[in-house]
Amino acid sequence: MSQTFDPVAVEVFSNRLLSITEDMGNTLIRSSFSTNIKERRDCSVGLFDGNGRLIAQASHVPLHLGSLMGGVQAVLETYSTQEMGAGDAFICNDPYLAGGTHMPDISIVSPVVIDGAVRFFTANIAHHSDVGGAVPGSISGSARTVFEEGIRIPPIRVAEGGTISDDVMRLVCSNTREPDERALDLQVQVATNARGTELLVELCARSGLQAVLSAVDDLLAYTGRRLRNRIAQLTDGAYRCTSYLDDDGQGGDPVPITVTAHVDGEALTLDFEGTSPQARGAMNVPESALRATVYYSVKTLLDPNLPPNGGMFEAIEITAPEGCLVNPCHPAAVGARSITCNKVARAIFGAFAPLLPDEAVMAAGHDSIPAIVFSGERRNGAGPFVYLETVGGGSGARADSDGMDAVHVHLTNTSNLPAEALEHEYPLLVDEYALVPNSGGAGTQRGGVGIARQISAMQDDIIFSIRSDSHVIGAPGVFGGSEGGTADLIRNADGPDRESLSSKVSHIEMRMGESMRLETAGGGGYGAPAERTFAALATDLRDELVSKEKAERDYGAEMVRRAMAETEGELE
Repeated sequence: MSQTFDPVAVEVFSNRLLSITEDMGNTLIRSSFSTNIKERRDCSVGLFDGNGRLIAQASHVPLHLGSLMGGVQAVLETYSTQEMGAGDAFICNDPYLAGGTHMPDISIVSPVVIDGAVRFFTANIAHHSDVGGAVPGSISGSARTVFEEGIRIPPIRVAEGGTISDDVMRLVCSNTREPDERALDLQVQVATNARGTELLVELCARSGLQAVLSAVDDLLAYTGRRLRNRIAQLTDGAYRCTSYLDDDGQGGDPVPITVTAHVDGEALTLDFEGTSPQARGAMNVPESALRATVYYSVKTLLDPNLPPNGGMFEAIEITAPEGCLVNPCHPAAVGARSITCNKVARAIFGAFAPLLPDEAVMAAGHDSIPAIVFSGERRNGAGPFVYLETVGGGSGARADSDGMDAVHVHLTNTSNLPAEALEHEYPLLVDEYALVPNSGGAGTQRGGVGIARQISAMQDDIIFSIRSDSHVIGAPGVFGGSEGGTADLIRNADGPDRESLSSKVSHIEMRMGESMRLETAGGGGYGAPAERTFAALATDLRDELVSKEKAERDYGAEMVRRAMAETEGELE
């Protein structure tokens, strides 16, 4: 049935909800104790209606949408709303028991009671630097089951009537390597939802409950209609693309991720038939993470300004064979799912390329969010620490611009940990933090370049782990653009015992003075390299983003000569 909307009123209401999520996000970030939340902002917040429909998500980490949705649904399946009261909060994280995406992402879900009934839910998620398991940081690319990946938390009431359960907190936090930090951050998460509850109650008191509930229905219907309109503008047909992981976490051959986008009028189906069977290691993607990846990709490609809510979900169907990489069976490990999700996004972007005008197509980025983890004892015996960081790389080039250098892409959106904060908090030293020359793919527009992050241990018995990818297969270019450079992990890069390591290693013991250096991958180029302007190439050479030798191979010696001459003012 056709329905008319006042788009201005809908957008105003959507932004009113987003202002609440922004306030919640600021509360969570500014009040947290761990560097991973307060500095790197590895967290997200969202609002849901009483039926569990997403009505607003803050602009934090797109992948967290999966855990937020899954957590709210799991709570509703476990507890009836009649069992919930004001001041209650529920905790969960497990991908199979609670709709999570991996164990370190712990969700807190709180009911909002108005006029004696649950009308909304506030929810937030935070990536905790350790939740137990086989290795510090709780993520190992080579893990075989979820039982190696930390404490599994089904939906459990963690607060009742505004009082946090000491029993639940002790159980959860005692299963981590930093129990005090976990306890403090979890209390902040509960308080963050309380802040969101306060703001929603104020909104309903000011505007009227029924008016707000009606506006929610209109917002979701408007979003769904707007997305279906965008789908209807596409050319009907089936569009297929395959991307690859370097391996499945246990080594071996590249792992294919295949998606076919079926467009039929207003209907869109993404079918993952042809994708590899589930991985032996932790590269598997649980259902909630796949949904978040698909929704992010479709929104980005078809309507980036679409309001971030569940109205879009009904317009998109997702199918994946049971037991495949993106629909694994319990108890398959899922800790490194963000790497695979970024490669899923690469495949979706590739499948949509024939549907979009050339100027809307983007070359692939590094599409891998490597996570480095250092752990050990704090200085002066002040207890254990676990430092985790995900490192960016180069994004893909576009029709009108080079790819961005040193950024996260697709499903993650966290900040870096400043060297000053890192060295203040932990017995570690940042030897180098720089761009990686020659890592961007050549083209009319160059791919973005990666990051070099080298860190040394300042004491013995530091434990290092990493899960990474794109060390074997670079980012494809488009329309004649070249592939981006691959990543590398090097132990003791400046010493005689220099060693190149694989992309997924765990529990390496470092002595004082030893270093680990990660060089992340670059993005693919857009268009034929011969079409790049002399001025742009000259800037790359001057800024040392491309070496003269590499530029001569990619662009030709004569083009390099003329570009350098222009830089020196010798070319008219």
